[in-house]
Amino acid sequence: MRSTPSDTSWRIQSGRWRHALGAALFVASTVLPVGARADQATVLEIDGAIGPATVDYVARRFAEISSVDTRVVILRLNTPGGLDVSMRAIIGTILASPIPVVAYVAPSGARAASAGTFIVYASSIAAMATGTNLGAATPIPLGGSPGLPGVNPQPSGQGGAAEPASAEERKVVNDAAAYIRSLAELSGRNPDWGEQAVRIGASIPASRAVELHVVDLIADDVPDLLRKIDGRTVTVAGRSLRLATAGLDVVVLSPDWRSQLLAVVADPNVAFVLMMIGIYGLIFEFLNPGAIAPGVLGGICLLVALFALNLLPINYAGAAFVLLGVGLLIAEAHIGSFGVIGLGGIVAFAIGAIMMFPPAAPGFILSPVIVAASTFATAGFFLVILSVLLRSRRRPVVTGGEALVGAQGEVVAWGEKGGQVRVKGEIWRARAAAAIEAGTRVRVLARDGLVLTVEAI
Repeated sequence: MRSTPSDTSWRIQSGRWRHALGAALFVASTVLPVGARADQATVLEIDGAIGPATVDYVARRFAEISSVDTRVVILRLNTPGGLDVSMRAIIGTILASPIPVVAYVAPSGARAASAGTFIVYASSIAAMATGTNLGAATPIPLGGSPGLPGVNPQPSGQGGAAEPASAEERKVVNDAAAYIRSLAELSGRNPDWGEQAVRIGASIPASRAVELHVVDLIADDVPDLLRKIDGRTVTVAGRSLRLATAGLDVVVLSPDWRSQLLAVVADPNVAFVLMMIGIYGLIFEFLNPGAIAPGVLGGICLLVALFALNLLPINYAGAAFVLLGVGLLIAEAHIGSFGVIGLGGIVAFAIGAIMMFPPAAPGFILSPVIVAASTFATAGFFLVILSVLLRSRRRPVVTGGEALVGAQGEVVAWGEKGGQVRVKGEIWRARAAAAIEAGTRVRVLARDGLVLTVEAI
C-alpha cells in the first residue's frame, strides 16, 4: 500500500508533537520535585521556645523549599522567646530567602514575645490572629535574675525608656535596640515601638499592633491571611515583588523526627538527667569493672548530654559545682569521713544544679522538681554508701592476723616449751599458761608472729 503526500505530512507532524510532549515531560520531571504542587504556600510552625532545634528545623525546611512551586512561606509563631544566637540565625535565614516570608502570630491566644518580636520585624509581612500579642523583647543577660534585672525604673527622659544600671546590660540593650531598628527599616515597620519593646519590655495586642503599624493586618486563619495579602508589594532580597496568594494550596511542613529529637535532647531537664545517668553509670563501672552495661549506658548518656550542653546556655561555675559534689561523694566512699565530705558533696551538688542553667532564657530553665529529685537521689546514694561504711566498721575482721583472735582450734601435740595447734585448717606453733593435752579444744587469745597464745576451752 502506497502512502499519499498528505499521509506523510500527518506522520511528520505527529512525530514532532510526540517529541515535544516527551521533552516537556522530561523537563517537568527534572525541575519540579516529586509530589510538589505548583503555586503553594508553605507553612512552618515555630511553637515553643526558640533554640538550636528551632534553628535546625527552619534552616533545613528553607533549604528544601523551592521558589518554583512555593509563592510564599508563612512562619506561624507561638513562642515565649528564646536564645539570642538562635533568633539571629533564623532572622539571617529569613533575610536571605528569595521567597517572601510572612510572620503570622497564631492561633488565638498565641504570642510572639522576646525573640518572636524580632522575627516579626524581620519578615516581609507581619500578621496576627485575634487574641494574640507580641512584645516584651528586653534582652536579659544570662546569669541574671528573672524579670528585668538591673533596669532603673526611673525613665531617662527619652520616650520613657529606662536605662540599665550596669555597663554590660546597657551594651546588650543598646545592641538589641539598634538591631530591631535596622529590621524595622528593612520591613517598613514602627521602629519607635520596637525600641520600646526592647528597652522597657512593652507588649501590645493584635488590634493595637495594627494601629501602631507594628504588624500589617489581622487574619483569622491561613486562608484568610492569603486572601488579605494578595496583591501587596514587598521587598525580597533587594527587589520588589507583587504577591499573588489568593487561592494558593496550603502545605504545612511540621518538624520531622530529627527536629523533635533535637528539641527533646536540648531540653535542659533532659540534658541534666542524661548527664547524671552518665556520671553515675561510669562511676559504677569503675567501681565494678566488668559490669559492662552501666559503662556503656553511662558513656552514651554522657556524650549525648555533653552535645546538648554545648548547645545550651549554661553557667560553667554551676557545672563545676555539680562535678565537685559528685567528686566529694566518691571521696566519701573511699575515705570514709563519716559524713563530713559527703555532706559537703550534697551541698555543692544542690548549689551547682541551681546555678547551672541561668533563669534568664525563656524555655531553657531547669525545673525545680528535677533539681530536688536529683539532689535527693544523690543524697540517697550518699546515705547508702555511709550505711555500708558504718556496717563494715562494726563487722569483725575476717582476714589477716587479727581474724585469728577468738578463733577455735584443736591441740595436735604439746611439749614442755609449747605445742602445735590446728586453727582454720592450718598448723600453728602455740603456747599457753599451762600444759594442754593433745586433742583439747582451745581458743586463740593473741598472735605474735607465727606463734599463737591459746587457752583451753
